[in-house]
Amino acid sequence: MATAPVMVTEAEPAKQPGNVRFALTSLTSLFFIWGFITCLNDILIPYLQLLFDLSYTQAMLVQFCFFGAYFVVSVPAGMLVGRIGYQSGIVTGLLVAGAGCLLFYPAAAIQVYGLFLFALFVLASGITILQVAANPYVSVLGKPETASSRLTMTQAFNSLGTTVAPFFGAWLIFSGMDVSADTQVSSTSVQLPYLLLAASLIVLAIIFAWIKLPKLGQKDRSNPVHLQGSAWQYRHLVLGAVGIFVYVGAEVGIGSFLVSYLSMPHIGGMSEAQAAHYIAWYFGGAMLGRFIGAAAMQKINAGKALAFNAVCAVFLLAITILSEGKLAMWSLLLVGLCNSIMFPTIFSLAIHGLKQHTSQGSGILCLAIVGGAVLPLLQGVLADTFGVQQAFLLPLLCYIYIAYYGLKGCIPQSTAEQS
Repeated sequence: MATAPVMVTEAEPAKQPGNVRFALTSLTSLFFIWGFITCLNDILIPYLQLLFDLSYTQAMLVQFCFFGAYFVVSVPAGMLVGRIGYQSGIVTGLLVAGAGCLLFYPAAAIQVYGLFLFALFVLASGITILQVAANPYVSVLGKPETASSRLTMTQAFNSLGTTVAPFFGAWLIFSGMDVSADTQVSSTSVQLPYLLLAASLIVLAIIFAWIKLPKLGQKDRSNPVHLQGSAWQYRHLVLGAVGIFVYVGAEVGIGSFLVSYLSMPHIGGMSEAQAAHYIAWYFGGAMLGRFIGAAAMQKINAGKALAFNAVCAVFLLAITILSEGKLAMWSLLLVGLCNSIMFPTIFSLAIHGLKQHTSQGSGILCLAIVGGAVLPLLQGVLADTFGVQQAFLLPLLCYIYIAYYGLKGCIPQSTAEQS
């Protein structure tokens, strides 16, 4: 699952006293838990669809509200973290996310879909603050030349969270239910899972407020920096922002429809509870691919590697759309392996050569994560109109664009150079 890029102050190496290894270990737990929470949406969507008898378009409002928070909250979150620092930003993000989890209890008790959506927005707002604080914190806790390896390691734990979550969600939310058209879905099934998550987030907030970590992240307002030009003048950044938009939209859209798709009689013919476990294969492939990609991309051009993975995803989705049974099912699940390197590769290619505009470029890319709100909703409209299987044409088109970006669009060039 994609994580928000750095968009606050320029990173400064950690020179303050403190146990850096302990700090990194503590931060790693955050990457795991927000990956875990984000992946639970893919279990929540079919559950709410059954509970409220929703169309696919209505069900995709789950992702719209969740990822819409990135667009609404990212800039204010960056300003907040710049004022209070990374550690306090993490505590704030954990508490806000915990409050969002607690809202699931009254939403389930009174069975109001709108309250579920509001709870998701609050939860995602907390995770956005958390990411804006934690990503740059990891990058500055140690030597600058090893920042990339530290972020890769923590990203792997984010993927571990997305791999474990489907089993947890399927067990607690769909536990004991062989869901069919005649089966009543309990509205209280989500109360226990999200109460447990709220308790975990609040405990983590207390721990992070108590432990001693290097005090970093606050902006120095006594010496404001005035920059000439803008990150928007770089064509490869703008095209990269579109790449982040379509990538996150495609990744989230596929994950959101997995349970419904695998439950279809001519594809998997399984219950929602059984299908939910297969989400782990999708995100587990991304985790495995990150380890493989980290080693392989030391010798392979990043743009070409991105294009290769995108072309593979296009072929797999074409097979998914045109076939049935196990072939269609596993073709879709294997797209997760192709996704593995895409987000960090697009991000690094997009900010390459921005120099003093790197921070602004990172913020633009962070806002582009709103693709996870917009494109799954559009995919829901297509699913209602043409069918779930045919709706996978939308992510296929997204991967075609990503292949173009890897081959041509990522070449650094500013608009000034063009003119």
